Amino acid sequence: MLLYLDIDGVMVPANSWRRPEILEDGFPEFSTKATRSLNRIISNSSADIVLTTSHKHKYTLNEWKNIFRRRNININKISRLPRNTKHLNRKEELIKWFNNKRENQFLIIDDDKSLNGLPQYLKNNLIQTSGSVGLTEYLADEAIEKIGKSNFRLVE
Repeated sequence: MLLYLDIDGVMVPANSWRRPEILEDGFPEFSTKATRSLNRIISNSSADIVLTTSHKHKYTLNEWKNIFRRRNININKISRLPRNTKHLNRKEELIKWFNNKRENQFLIIDDDKSLNGLPQYLKNNLIQTSGSVGLTEYLADEAIEKIGKSNFRLVE
């Protein structure tokens, strides 16, 4: 299973009144709640991560593995969407990606409100966070429930 993961607003809550702590690798600390929730999703699904974040090409894939490891998240494999050279919004970027891919099982975890406009067959697999809160245990429960459903497939 693939987990299309945003970082800002998911793993790092976006609060204008509070700057996130930057760790020694130069990247913000993930929230404890989001870390615990993501670990639950991964352990219940054996998901591989596909980074959708705007930071996806700021680091090599090996550096990303280390970023997750330093934040106590055990990932299997990690990849990322291609560079967004046409400056598409997240919705357009994902639609373009899925038009060229046929995934069996996947989840999208993101706070981007443009994703409300995804085609239904993609939106069915969206877990949308509140940007100021990030990934929560409740949303992890929702994700695990979606994964557990026998009809959890990409259906057009």
